[in-house]
Amino acid sequence: MDFYLGLIQIIGVHTLLGLSAYCVLLTGQVSLAQAGFFAIGAYVAGMLTVLLHWPLVLALIVSAILGGAMACAVGFPALRVKGLMLVVATAAFGEAVRLFFFNFTYQVQSGAILLGPHGGEGFRQIRYFPEHGWGTLDVVLFIWTIVVLVMAMLWWMDRSRVGAVLRAVGEDELAAQSTGINITAVKVSAMTIGGIIAGIGGGIFAHYTTHIEHIQFGIVLATFAIAYPILGGLSNVFGTLLAVIFIQGLLIEGLRFLGDWRNLLFGGLIVLAMNIRPRGLLDAGVLMTLKRLVSRNGERKGA
Repeated sequence: MDFYLGLIQIIGVHTLLGLSAYCVLLTGQVSLAQAGFFAIGAYVAGMLTVLLHWPLVLALIVSAILGGAMACAVGFPALRVKGLMLVVATAAFGEAVRLFFFNFTYQVQSGAILLGPHGGEGFRQIRYFPEHGWGTLDVVLFIWTIVVLVMAMLWWMDRSRVGAVLRAVGEDELAAQSTGINITAVKVSAMTIGGIIAGIGGGIFAHYTTHIEHIQFGIVLATFAIAYPILGGLSNVFGTLLAVIFIQGLLIEGLRFLGDWRNLLFGGLIVLAMNIRPRGLLDAGVLMTLKRLVSRNGERKGA
């Protein structure tokens, strides 16, 4: 049972990671910086709860603010370029953050042990959940409460004028600009929202794993971040959740017996999805079909 609860935790945290990239992809930009924001949230939240004994919720709020602030700061120079140059620029930022934490050491003596990040050895003893009597189920409920809140916020945003503006920029920048939309402000705002969500996800990740290190926040994690919304589709936030369940639940855990061959399968899956279903698994057509089925079932029950 603990295995499945642990898997549900992983799916929840990776859903937050994917949703952080979803916001940026709506504007037509591909960013590999999400792993960097995720790392910032993880280390900051971990240091606040371990070294300063802050409550977890307050630590997550701070990690969200710092993740968003860093995303905003990165967004202004990075989003002036497009396409491949943007991918390279954001990947370089993510790698710079990873290397920073590889060399970052700040430890405090607590009894017979040292607490805090210690360079390449990582950050151990993030024991907030067990120290406060949280069981595995409690952690699952906490993670998914945040996931549901974030998804609800993005779902509402998608259906408001904000979502329409983001999609307009993603569809055609020139047309959007001609209607008076500030392209730079929209892109930076999307990057900032993504940084906030990634900061929260990173903070939760640090506390349920209890041990983080720089290698966890490399290019592989950044690739996962953009793969989830691309595979799931940008028509709806639930597409990202569907993709995370498919990749983490089936591909990573269900096919664990394949070992490293899963990496090739993952790459092939993305290429196949982009060719067969370029708009994702849960695109507008699938959503319309589902709505028709639901309405037909409702009519039959009513009759």
